[in-house]
Order: sequence, then structure tokens, then C-alpha cells
Amino acid sequence: MTRPTAYLSASSEPTDGAVDAVTRWWQTENMQSWLIDKPIGIALILIVAIIGSWLLRRLITKLADNSIKKGKLSSPLSPRKAHKTTDKVLEQTQEARRTSRIQTLAGVGRSAVAIFVWVWAALAILDKLGVNVAPLVASAGVVGVALGFGAQALVKDFLSGIFMLMEDQYGIGDTIDLGNGVFGDVESISLRITTVRDIDGALWYVRNGEILQVANHSDRYSVARVQVPIALSNDPTRAVDVITSAAEDAARDPEIKGFILAKPTVNGMSGLEVDHMSYRVSVKTLPGKQWDVQRAMQAKILTAMHTEGITTPYPRGMAIFDLEEPSLTRKED
Repeated sequence: MTRPTAYLSASSEPTDGAVDAVTRWWQTENMQSWLIDKPIGIALILIVAIIGSWLLRRLITKLADNSIKKGKLSSPLSPRKAHKTTDKVLEQTQEARRTSRIQTLAGVGRSAVAIFVWVWAALAILDKLGVNVAPLVASAGVVGVALGFGAQALVKDFLSGIFMLMEDQYGIGDTIDLGNGVFGDVESISLRITTVRDIDGALWYVRNGEILQVANHSDRYSVARVQVPIALSNDPTRAVDVITSAAEDAARDPEIKGFILAKPTVNGMSGLEVDHMSYRVSVKTLPGKQWDVQRAMQAKILTAMHTEGITTPYPRGMAIFDLEEPSLTRKED
């Protein structure tokens, strides 16, 4: 009866030794740190990053929505009873530009928040794993400086895009002139590229860093100008009366009445040449509507001049002679 008992006692000794070894291995501070403390810490960092990123992005979106709903632009022009409709349209145009700008800035803010939060999370996780992040941060700074020198054009584009959005230089739908033949409607704006559709339908991709100056034809109001040349044989006073009457009559045309913000003005004689004198008519219009008003006024003024007998220089056209033709050269005796 003693032999089986001794056998069982001998066989249990290796098992107890293995259990003790596993227990000692499990109870070591390093192992508990890697299997319990570090995973829990990393999980908490990820949870904080996810919740923080979501909350900050939601906060930016909420602020943008509230700003769009509550912010109402006042008309840049003084109140006028005769132009309540055009003032309302002008306010709606400005509000649309402001809304587009706020939405673009909100998108940039959400992207910046996401980058900041996840960079912090990555550094915190590396630090939790025992990696010294100080050299990494220093190396990132060196790499950033190197990239800054190597990608100066890209950095310039991004900085220019940020300043253009903050300063509200132009918005989507605006008609702008960037020089170098780039003239048209803005279709999209990003931190690096602005796209412009010109009058021929071509889509221009312009880097923001290359935009040195911009003329915005859709900011607050535009001005339609008509240059009217007349012959020197006309009475200047009567010519001004006819042009003024025609311009005011054109402003009452239902087709363009809603585009006009102020009464047309005849600026007087703007030019005097050897063969003609010219008068300039100007009128303030809604943004981007100056060309519609200009075309309508030109037709009205020309019709009125024909009706009232105000002649233009060279009413029958200009004759061009070829001096090389035998019939136009003087014959030598």
C-alpha cells in the first residue's frame, strides 16, 4: 500500500513546480505591466482619443451651424424704399458667401482637430509602451524643417489658402479676375487649389500661393459702365439729356430693374478727341449683374440716340483705302 502513495507523491512534485513557476512568472511586475497595465492604458488612450475627436468635431460643426443660423448680414447700402427687393437679394447673396466660408473653415477646423488628437494619441501610446518620445519629437522637428525647405511651394499654398479663407477674399460662385488671363466663376476652394471656370468653359486650377492679387466682381455690389461716343456736330447739352433719359428708361425695364441698386449717373463728358466726344454712364448693380445691365443700357441708349437724331462718329462706317491701288495713287505727268 505504500508504493502507490509514494508514486502519487513523486508525480505531484513536477506539477507543483510548474504551477509555482507559472505563478512566479505571472506575478512579476514586468509581466503584469505588459499584460494588464499597458493594454488597459492603451485602451483608455484610444477611448479618450475617439471620444475627444468626436466631441471636438461635433462642437466645431455645432458652432458653424449656429453661426450660419444666427448670423444675419446687414445690407451694405443705406435703406431705400424703392429697392427693398434688390436689398433683400443682395443680402441673400452675401449670406450665401458667408455660409460657404463658414462651412469651409469648419471643415479645415475638423481636419486640424483630428490630426492634433491622433498625433497626441500616438505619442501617448508610444510613451506607455516605454518608448522615449523626446528623440522622436526632436526628429520630427528636424524632418519638418527639411520638408519645409523642400516643399516651400506646398507650405506657401496652404498658408495662402488659410489666409484667403480667414479674410474672405472670395467665395464659391464669385466672379474673380486673377490676372494672367484667368477670369471667371469660382467653382471650388481648398487650402491648396482654387478652381475657376472661365467664360469659354475652361476650368483653371490655380495654386493659392501663386495668387498675388485678385479682383472680386461679386463682393457687395458691382458697377455697370457704358461709354457713349457721339459726333462733334451734336449739341453736348442735348446729347446729355438724351443719354440720361435713355439710361433712366433702361433702369425701369423689368428685365434688369431687379439688378439695379441705384439711379444711373451720367458722369458728363469723359473724353474729347479730334473726331468725337464721349460720355460715361455708370450704375450700381447686384454683384455679377453689371454685364446684363450694361448690354441692356447700350441697346436703349443707341436706340434713343437714333430716334432723337444724335449721331455717332462715322455713322456710315470708316472707309479704308489701299494706297497701293492704281486708282488711288496720283499719276505722274
